[in-house]
Amino acid sequence: MHTPDLFAPPLDHAKRVAELRQALHHHAHLYHVLDAPSLPDAEYDRLFKELQALEAAHPELITPDSPTQRVGGRPLDKFAPVRHAMPMLSIRTETDTTPAGAENFDARIRRELGLTDTDPPVPYVAEPKFDGLAMSLRYEHGVLVQAATRGDGETGEEVTQNIRTIGQIPLRLPDAAPAVLEVRGEVYMRRDDFETLNERQRQKIAAGVKGEKTFVNPRNAAAGAVRQLDPAIAAQRPLSFFAYGLGEVTPAESGGPTFATHFEMLQNLKSWGFPVSELVKQGQGASELVAYYNAIGTQRDSLGFDIDGVVYKVDSLALQRQLGFVTREPRWAVAHKFPAQEMLTTVLAIDVQVGRTGKLTPVAKLAPVFVGGVTVTNATLHNEDEARRKDVRVGDTVIVRRAGDVIPEVVSVVLPSDDASCGSPTIAASERGAMFTMPKTCPVCGSAAVREEGEADYRCTGGLFCSAQRTQALAHFASRQAMDLDGFGDEYIERFAQFGWLTTVADFYQLKDKPLVGFVIREEPFTYKDGDTKTKLVRVQEDLAAKLVASVEESRTRPLRRVIFGLGIRHVGEATAKDLARFFGSLTELAQATAEVLLLIDNLGEVTAKSLLSFFSQEHNKEVLSDLLRELSPLPPMQTERVVSLSFLKLLSTLAIKKVGTKSQKLVVEAFPTPHALLEAGKRNTLQSGSVESRIFEVLSSENWQKALAQTDRLGISWSDDSEVVDGHSSLLAGKTIVITGTLDKVSRDRAKELAELAGAKTAGSVSRKTDLVVAGPGAGSKLADAQKFGIEVIDEAEYLKRLSSAGVFND
Repeated sequence: MHTPDLFAPPLDHAKRVAELRQALHHHAHLYHVLDAPSLPDAEYDRLFKELQALEAAHPELITPDSPTQRVGGRPLDKFAPVRHAMPMLSIRTETDTTPAGAENFDARIRRELGLTDTDPPVPYVAEPKFDGLAMSLRYEHGVLVQAATRGDGETGEEVTQNIRTIGQIPLRLPDAAPAVLEVRGEVYMRRDDFETLNERQRQKIAAGVKGEKTFVNPRNAAAGAVRQLDPAIAAQRPLSFFAYGLGEVTPAESGGPTFATHFEMLQNLKSWGFPVSELVKQGQGASELVAYYNAIGTQRDSLGFDIDGVVYKVDSLALQRQLGFVTREPRWAVAHKFPAQEMLTTVLAIDVQVGRTGKLTPVAKLAPVFVGGVTVTNATLHNEDEARRKDVRVGDTVIVRRAGDVIPEVVSVVLPSDDASCGSPTIAASERGAMFTMPKTCPVCGSAAVREEGEADYRCTGGLFCSAQRTQALAHFASRQAMDLDGFGDEYIERFAQFGWLTTVADFYQLKDKPLVGFVIREEPFTYKDGDTKTKLVRVQEDLAAKLVASVEESRTRPLRRVIFGLGIRHVGEATAKDLARFFGSLTELAQATAEVLLLIDNLGEVTAKSLLSFFSQEHNKEVLSDLLRELSPLPPMQTERVVSLSFLKLLSTLAIKKVGTKSQKLVVEAFPTPHALLEAGKRNTLQSGSVESRIFEVLSSENWQKALAQTDRLGISWSDDSEVVDGHSSLLAGKTIVITGTLDKVSRDRAKELAELAGAKTAGSVSRKTDLVVAGPGAGSKLADAQKFGIEVIDEAEYLKRLSSAGVFND
């Protein structure tokens, strides 16, 4: 296409408007139909605004095909009826939802055409059966003049204003298009657009906007958008379009197009600017229809839009005319549906399942129903909020959806008033069961089930004990970042757990007494050279058994931070575990911590504190920890790593006592440098009644804060009058950026990085001009070369460990 000079001054308003419209139509087609934009969004918007301004200044230049008319017009009182020039006929549905349905159609066509087994295969076109809303678009002299729904096939409703909002639908056609052209196709909503729309609806509902709701599926959302009386609302709902056929067209004898095949017609529609599915294929005979059915069925769940089957059409238009129609259905086409993905059934019960991470999920137990090719007896309700929003109760008739390998879910409830003849047993609304409520304890282990603020899910707090979480908890404990139990992959852990050797993390330390050698890990088929296949048993060999026992024994003295991380406490990652180890110095002290003490730790918020308190309060977890501590001697952090001082000023800020501002806090700290000094003054009755100091004294005198201060004293933590904390960092490494490259002999790379952080340095993965030091071992490559190029200091492992030792964070 010749693109005009869009940046030339507008010598002629009408000419400029025409240029802008032509360019905007062209770039909209590239963006919406071909998915190949060639103009930045900002530039497109600039041209669009220029066109808007010109049309506003010269209303006589506005035409129905202008891009500015995609969203506009007043809300309608009702939709006007439209009688179709050519009926929008329905297509016969093949009831056999197996691949044999394609063979049935081909056999019927061959009979109708009088073909024998020796005649060549019939040419077909196969295309997806879109799950949307059928639409007829009428163009006269290249301009969209009318859009109408199917209705009863003879008469539909005019929805032109709403259809103009769909970017994929051209408002003006190229000159090659016939004078009269009715394009038949499907309006639909993409799955990602549907999810975005529903999320927006949920936010409106949460904000208290009245009259808003979420949509059941993309088809309902698309149909609702098309039938909006206000086009401005329709424009907010993202719709798409695929063309698949024709209605009235200028006849060939009057200059209209001539097509030999249906596929040729679709290619012409594409050339005129209409989106045509890339999944449309030509094929010969029943075998290729079967192959298409199977191929599309496999892709169905990965497509960006919903389909419920495929459509086969005889490709030759001459043969279509020869076959004709039966009643109101063409003999030359059939809709071959996939097994239904939505069906009706009854809720027999609502159970709660516990996942590997402790998540509690309500699950509807259903009267068996065949959905999406399988019999479904369970469907997820996701979480308590979803179950209550959908108001699913025992005894209800519900719509169940299953798409491929996706877990079946309850879409919605069908109340008696919704569909009295749904064919599934229903109960009166007044006789429905109680609304679902999530249990407060785990149905598997009895531990407390908690829902953290801002989260939708309840979780079991019995992480070390709950059998539902066993494999996940054991694997996390054994992971490299935690206890580093070498050789314990998921498969081995799961088998040992199934056999009863691993029920809690403490059981790892009893495996040395188990008959590991010869233990069967799995069975797998084995084919001999002669083709004979037998079952082979994969067993634990002697060397592996020794490796497993050795790694467990070695882990008995892992650093405390690794043990804390290995417990799998929610919200406690490696960094938080390190902070906890530095503060408490032992697992016993951590388990006794109160909320007040936990909130004294830097970078540890209320959510993590609540998670820790919940974990250590569970009796099951206490039992497992007791068993575990009998087996372990965790290596405490070195004294130079420990937290040795806390800021009294920071504590006062944390307390947030009403009407005690920063200025008052600083005055209190100047008079009483530590909480103990203030408490002593209060006990001697030397604080003025009603003063800021006396109000702080009342808080610190509470039982909880007395326990907290007693624990900090027990841990040897002192108080200062400012925020400085003694850290013992050496000036040799503190504040420096270090890169470690090559092979290290005495410590692992991970440990080398941890020691750098303990010395007050930070590590980076690549060398730059901001790097201060490179530690290079044997095999150092490009990083060493970069360091030399930038003139950065390079040292070996021995010198690095020497500097770490002088910083007090490494003992050789």
